[in-house]
Amino acid sequence: MLERNWKTIRDEALAVMDRSRGRFLPEEENLREKGEWGQYTLWQQGKRVGNACQGVPKTCALMERFPEATGCKRGQIKFSVMQPGTHVWPHTGPTNCRLRMHLGLVIPAPGCRIRCTDQTREWEEGKVLIFDDSFEHEVWQDADSYRLIFIVDVWHPELSQYQRQTLSPI
Repeated sequence: MLERNWKTIRDEALAVMDRSRGRFLPEEENLREKGEWGQYTLWQQGKRVGNACQGVPKTCALMERFPEATGCKRGQIKFSVMQPGTHVWPHTGPTNCRLRMHLGLVIPAPGCRIRCTDQTREWEEGKVLIFDDSFEHEVWQDADSYRLIFIVDVWHPELSQYQRQTLSPI
């Protein structure tokens, strides 16, 4: 679904970037060695974030059809923009209860890559990368213009419905 609708998602994200860069807040977890990395969060802990969907109504309407993403209390749905020269330290996510999807929206080539354990990949526009972010991962943005992706966390498929319902939000 993300790959089929990537241009719609991209176009809404670009419109929001043009109108109000203030929606993209700086990454606050001290994960960067250097550079600029902004995030525009639509869902957090299984709940829609304020009026964030007003700027991207088609994207949010698409996501509403997938409760495994919108209802993931241990994840987020957000846009991520990273400027040239950014390096994200090797780090791990807080839980293995989710899988993280990255949909490439604007990917300058070459120079944008992610390493998860011993595999390094480059994003592609319109394509999804899926990984378990509880494993160590690291990002480099060495291209000459910004990189824009859409991040969607979903419940790990091996979790039972009971586990999904009873796990606390993080």
